[in-house]
Amino acid sequence: MKIIKNISKSIILLFGLSLTIISCDKTIVEPVKDAYRPIKLDANAGNWKTYTLESPNEFAVPVPKPFSSSEYQAELVALKDAGKNLTAENKKAIEYWGSGAVYRWHEIGRLLAARYNIAPEADANGIYPIPNIFTPQSYPKFPFASPPYSSRACAYLAVVQYDALVAAWNYKYKYNRNAPYKYDATVQTALPMSDLPSYPSEDAVVAAASFMALSTLYPCEVEFLTAKLEESKNARTWAGMNVKSDLDAGEALGKAIGAKVVDRALKDGMLQSASQINTPKFMADATSRGVKNIWVSQEIPARPPMLPNFGLLPTWNFDRATLNKIRPKMPYVVGSPEWQKDYDELEAINKNQTREQARIANFWNDGNASYSPPGHWNKIAAELCHDNKFSEVAMARTMALVGTALMDAGIGCWETKFYYFTARPQQFGLKTSIGTPNFPSYTSGHSTYSAASATVLGYIFPSKKDELEAMALEASNSRVYGLIHFRVDCEMGLEHGKKIGQYAVARGKADGSEL
Repeated sequence: MKIIKNISKSIILLFGLSLTIISCDKTIVEPVKDAYRPIKLDANAGNWKTYTLESPNEFAVPVPKPFSSSEYQAELVALKDAGKNLTAENKKAIEYWGSGAVYRWHEIGRLLAARYNIAPEADANGIYPIPNIFTPQSYPKFPFASPPYSSRACAYLAVVQYDALVAAWNYKYKYNRNAPYKYDATVQTALPMSDLPSYPSEDAVVAAASFMALSTLYPCEVEFLTAKLEESKNARTWAGMNVKSDLDAGEALGKAIGAKVVDRALKDGMLQSASQINTPKFMADATSRGVKNIWVSQEIPARPPMLPNFGLLPTWNFDRATLNKIRPKMPYVVGSPEWQKDYDELEAINKNQTREQARIANFWNDGNASYSPPGHWNKIAAELCHDNKFSEVAMARTMALVGTALMDAGIGCWETKFYYFTARPQQFGLKTSIGTPNFPSYTSGHSTYSAASATVLGYIFPSKKDELEAMALEASNSRVYGLIHFRVDCEMGLEHGKKIGQYAVARGKADGSEL
């Protein structure tokens, strides 16, 4: 039990998860990460299984001009000129983007998730307004990046990057154009060199694809994202890593794939997930299943349940029949001996919460103005990939397996919540200091997200498996210590999340990356 007790203390050392939240503007300051030369180039990644592309050749990339051509020679001169007389800001951009395109664009995604994770306030009539994608700048700004929305954002950002990089790797090794510093030793480079073919640019394809996804997910941030897009491309030029045609080809490919993934996102049902039209039926069905105490909002005025239809969205790694099959069983009925045991545990914590329990509850809270539990695990995954010096495409694969597992976990958990519609501990007189979520209790989202993520990451990083599972368990326990959930909510959430994660693992084992 020692590792479980101390895991959140050591998490900063293990995975570099240090961050600072500035309370006045809700800005999360991420640590600087060094550039590195990947341990493996994953030359066969152009054959890996994609999520949305029919094949890595679906979008054509033109044959590049040869080194001997006048066009390439002119690009080479321009590249060498761009590396001269760099400003302090230029060097700062090179350092920032040198940490890796996949790593940095996921970091940007988490920062936006935290920025938009603010629940709307009620208006003068006691009505809670809903963010509208068609008028995103109106209050409340679109989106409200709740945990389900954050899980969805993690999935789409990761999938668009992965599919784009698989396609890019296909063309890299098809055309096999060397990096400019391989052709001309006088090219000054500011980042680690490798033997990876440079056309199309992996950084440019990730930047364009990520821009497409994030500007759709966070439409009010187009100006900010445009600036990041331009800076990322310029950094590759200033660092001497890519000529213009490398970047142009990558950007065109990333935009094309981004548009296809965005089309899926716009049709997945998210826009209808906040509708309350099905809520009365969900409540009636839960009552007919034997649930005695239906969840009721504890806010004043009462807030409608969050995203009651999110559980209807399509999953990534299994079908609807499987989702129904693995749904957790009926929870304890209020008043039963099993329910009373869980209630007594919470009442004891309520009367005498230890400092350690309070610390764990707050560490894993991931509430208002944070990037929520999906973002927490997204960061853990990114740090592990960076620390293990993964190639861009291998990191994208990891982030996609984790991201789709997170969204599947969100869908599975929300479907379960509104299938049973159970009351939270606060409806029985228990207080919490970390906020009362406005959706049913069973099962725990923290537990489901955490178990799914830990299962996937334990497959990719087997030496960390025990530590990751201990982290997931502590994240789950934190909801009991914070009096947010009954023990059964968390235990069944962990079990459910592990099953969901195993489907992502099965996909990973069959995607061709292990050949």
